[in-house]
Amino acid sequence: MTVIAGQDVAPFDIDATEAWWLVPERLFDGETLDTGRAVRIVAGRIDDLHPAAEAGRDDLPVWRTNGLASPGFFDVQVNGGGGVMVNGTPTADGLRAIAAAHRPGGTTAILPTLITDAPEVMEKAVSAVIAAVGRDGIVGVHLEGPHISVARKGAHNPRFIRPIDDDTLSCVRRLRAANVPVLLTLAPECVPPGTIASLRAMGVVVSLGHTAADAATTRAAIAEGARAVTHLYNAMTPITSREPGVVGAALDSDLYCGFIADGHHVDDAVLRLAIRSRPMVGRMVLVSDAMSTWNGPDHFTLYGETIRLEGGKLVNSIGSLAGVHTDMATSLRRLVDVVGVPLEDALKMATANPSRLMRLEANVGFLRPGMPADIVLLGGL
Repeated sequence: MTVIAGQDVAPFDIDATEAWWLVPERLFDGETLDTGRAVRIVAGRIDDLHPAAEAGRDDLPVWRTNGLASPGFFDVQVNGGGGVMVNGTPTADGLRAIAAAHRPGGTTAILPTLITDAPEVMEKAVSAVIAAVGRDGIVGVHLEGPHISVARKGAHNPRFIRPIDDDTLSCVRRLRAANVPVLLTLAPECVPPGTIASLRAMGVVVSLGHTAADAATTRAAIAEGARAVTHLYNAMTPITSREPGVVGAALDSDLYCGFIADGHHVDDAVLRLAIRSRPMVGRMVLVSDAMSTWNGPDHFTLYGETIRLEGGKLVNSIGSLAGVHTDMATSLRRLVDVVGVPLEDALKMATANPSRLMRLEANVGFLRPGMPADIVLLGGL
């Protein structure tokens, strides 16, 4: 059980109380935002949702709050936090530190994200995830690269970009043998035909990213089993009048589209257009793509280069974007207040949608009977 209350304070010690009620002003259960509902919590899990009028009739303590209760946020792309990067500290303690840095804002589940690096770094990160998964908010792993396009590498070091190999496949097999959920970002034009289908058969969620593919190649990858795109618009071929590119093919499909809402990586108007264009609801996934500066120092080293926080942006020595400085709560508020996404839809993008992407509906992203009581209380929305 993880209840992130912000400024709100429970009238009793919830950690020391076996069973109790939470009665928020509004409740979002992963599907619907409404009023007049309460959550009964027993032994750190959701017993059931009831009409608010029933709270306390069994003489259990009741926490009434003016906040909005939501499932804790699920961030499927977290490179770092609290002064720690997955690439720089690929240990179980490092992963726990990153999760802890994002928890105060309401992120209760993460996929620690390893970007393109040497095979030995991936091996260490995989061992760390296997050791840490299932606790402290670590629910799987995101391997972003190294099988990507040099032309669309972004901040990834081209020295470590390589064709798919036995090193990566061995790491993926280890993860899946340990029942670890895996999200793998690759460029479809950089892997042999059949690779995506093979990964899918292993239970890997394949996302297309850092890719110079055209629309036809993208559609072929979707047909083969790709399930998502990584940070929509960024590090992929754009939509044009005669060639939809990865962006156009993705938007015109049922792929889950991860996106960054910090206002620097994607223009707000373009993001609004993308959200409105989708032919299938529930397929937009908010991510932070955060680096170690979140709740950490204002600079870090990536591939030997110093990245600094300047004007709310992470930039390298020549002023180019080199990562994201945000968390899910900050992004969610911006999505609602600035981009203009309805609150219920925005909450789904931070909870239910990533849960469905990773097929983890039984564990994260919802407030349902039997699930852990991982709840964030939000004010001012």
